[in-house]
Amino acid sequence: MTENRITASSRRFIARHVIREFVVTTIVWVAAAMVLVTVAWILFDVAARGFAHVTPSFLIEDVQNAGREGGIGPIFLATGLILLVCMTVAIPLSLGTAIALTEQVGRENFFSRNVRRSLDVLAGVPSIVFGLFGNAFFTITLGLGYSILSGGLTLACMVLPILIRTSEQAIMAVPSDYRYAAAALGLRRTSILFRVVLPSAAPAIVAGVVLSIGRALAETAALIFTSGYVARTPRSLLDSGRSMSVHIYDLAMNVPGGGSRAYATACALVLMLLLINVATGWLLRVAGLSDRPKSIGFR
Repeated sequence: MTENRITASSRRFIARHVIREFVVTTIVWVAAAMVLVTVAWILFDVAARGFAHVTPSFLIEDVQNAGREGGIGPIFLATGLILLVCMTVAIPLSLGTAIALTEQVGRENFFSRNVRRSLDVLAGVPSIVFGLFGNAFFTITLGLGYSILSGGLTLACMVLPILIRTSEQAIMAVPSDYRYAAAALGLRRTSILFRVVLPSAAPAIVAGVVLSIGRALAETAALIFTSGYVARTPRSLLDSGRSMSVHIYDLAMNVPGGGSRAYATACALVLMLLLINVATGWLLRVAGLSDRPKSIGFR
């Protein structure tokens, strides 16, 4: 009798466990499918409306008739320069800060906790606030004016919280055994950092860089206040320039009949992001950093 009750209770427990597993698995797969369908829908819509207009001449010609004709040559150049300034400033600062927080200052002291809390707050600040800050500080106070440099520095401030936190988590994810093994072999702390820790954390750090590039390329509000609105070819970093995201906004909202060109520019922007992702993955594989265990070597 007792054994029968125990068996029945066990069966009910197993049945409830199986049902819970099925429900959770179904929810996870449905959520993943919804994300994939949404992304595919957006990409298909952009490609269907704009891919036919994306030609080599479209990418190099000047803007004509307020964007209804011609190409996006100056826009493409300005976007590349803004992104170059942003990443040139943000990557060294974020990596240095992440190393300081994890390897130098200490992971759980008062200073580190407050820096992380500040970064989390900054990561949630709307882009328009960064735009106003960039306009007040870089454009007016530093006297850079509406320029590529002002826009790039403002975007660097925007992506720094994401880059620092992803780099920090990547470094913290490296097992301590790697450090102990390297120290046992006689490597100094600096050598351990550059020959063991950073190569092991490189894939996650690069993933953070790619995410930051995506956010920087898609930014509109902050650049209107800093890099300018004029569609012209910048001759230096102190010249103003219109980014691709600002150009899409202008064509879609302010230019009658500019919808097709807006979709073409959006398609070019998506292709640019895809090429950056593919190129990054290829470089990681060539450098032997795509797999963490293969990246560790003591010489």
